[in-house]
Amino acid sequence: MNTSQFSQRRAGTAAANSTDAFSTCFAASYGGIIAFMAVATEGSFAKGAVRLGVGRSAVCRSIQKLESQLSTRLFLRTTRATQLTREGERFFENCSRGVGHIADALNDMQDLRDGPPRGLLRISSTVDFGRKVVAPLLAKFSEAYPEISFDVLLDDRPADFVADQIDVAFRNGRIEDSTIIAKQLLPMRTVLCASREYMQRRGLPATVEELGQHDCINYRRLGGPALEWEFKINGKMQRYLPGARLTFSDSELVLEAVLAGRGIGQLAGYQIGEYVTRGELVTVMDRHAPDDRGHYICYLCRQHLPQRIRVLVDFMTEQIRALDLNPWSPLNPEPTGDQPEKLAA
Repeated sequence: MNTSQFSQRRAGTAAANSTDAFSTCFAASYGGIIAFMAVATEGSFAKGAVRLGVGRSAVCRSIQKLESQLSTRLFLRTTRATQLTREGERFFENCSRGVGHIADALNDMQDLRDGPPRGLLRISSTVDFGRKVVAPLLAKFSEAYPEISFDVLLDDRPADFVADQIDVAFRNGRIEDSTIIAKQLLPMRTVLCASREYMQRRGLPATVEELGQHDCINYRRLGGPALEWEFKINGKMQRYLPGARLTFSDSELVLEAVLAGRGIGQLAGYQIGEYVTRGELVTVMDRHAPDDRGHYICYLCRQHLPQRIRVLVDFMTEQIRALDLNPWSPLNPEPTGDQPEKLAA
């Protein structure tokens, strides 16, 4: 047998022994071990039962089952006294360390659930929403909860909660994943916008068909095609991909190009609100903005939610709902005529 084969055999034997050890632990009654520890500590079955809050007979059955599983007598019992056998003394000594660690682990979990919020939160968000909305609020949150730390992942692609170990995700648009809890923070408006300089130079489209006569700026996710623009026309959602001289994989660059007067873009309200308020941008065809999108805070499960996640969800819900992410009135009024509008071919 060469060295490699010998090492492989040793590794296989170690793995088998490890499996056997786990099997033995699994077969042993944890309840029996706790009953054993209580009786050994208190010195009698009756006092051990009182400490555990159960009947004496239940304690006796648990320990008898444990002794049967171990094929070892752990106690010497008479009508007057109960004491450990030598094997029982050794078992008690070995179990004390393990039960102590388990008790510490249980107390730690209870403290995480009921005590002051602490620990690491892994958060994901789209890039621009993370920069403009989430990050500033996290700074404020940290002041209120200094024992919580953050690992923030910014990516316009939806994060995988399990693979990426995400605790909380901020998502925009429509939620199609039925496996997560998605709580809407605010409705999300996506509207066409242009700079006042562009409006004065080129005018603005009044219908979707007229977009073909304008310079348009598209956005695409990294590695993907340009995203279609969405409109609600005559009560129905329709998509349209305009011809574009500029396409960016960063929505911030789309915004910068729109501000520079290089064309019309479709952007979210939280991205353009301050510029509309200051008069640097005007919105276009607001009446056709889709109304079925939202800003969401997402997590995997409502049950057994750690305190650090619960306080973040509550904090962000309150703070984001207080923000004015769509601070403007429609530029274009609803048409008064009955003539339906059509999407450009």
